[in-house]
Amino acid sequence: MIRFQLVTLDGIKYDEEVYEVILPTLEGYIGVLPGHMSLVSVASTGIISVRKNASDPDDFMESFASNGGVIEVSDNVLSVLVDEADHADDISELEAQAALERAKKLKAEAKDEISLEKAQSLIDRSSVRIQVAGLKRRNRK
Repeated sequence: MIRFQLVTLDGIKYDEEVYEVILPTLEGYIGVLPGHMSLVSVASTGIISVRKNASDPDDFMESFASNGGVIEVSDNVLSVLVDEADHADDISELEAQAALERAKKLKAEAKDEISLEKAQSLIDRSSVRIQVAGLKRRNRK
């Protein structure tokens, strides 16, 4: 087992022994299993998936929407430090869809590069939240 600690600006979001964590990085998704080599990397905006037991099927995995941060693996401890991470159970798909529409409008109205980048970041964040909410809905059926 590996100890997975997900820490946000609001405090510890998750701290448990798990079998596997799949994380978004700038180079793509990586899987962290027990015995993983030491690593420091950048987490990108995406879905963090947690498999508690080796025998758990994919639809039993817990999911978090994350907006990026820092990943550190050392001695079977995986620490992920992010500004925000929302558990699937805490996401309203309707609210995330409304946020996506607002972000798209901001992007369309952007007058400079900074506004454009901020709007794109909001679009990315809202899109991930919608994906995680969709996973929760599909897994409960």
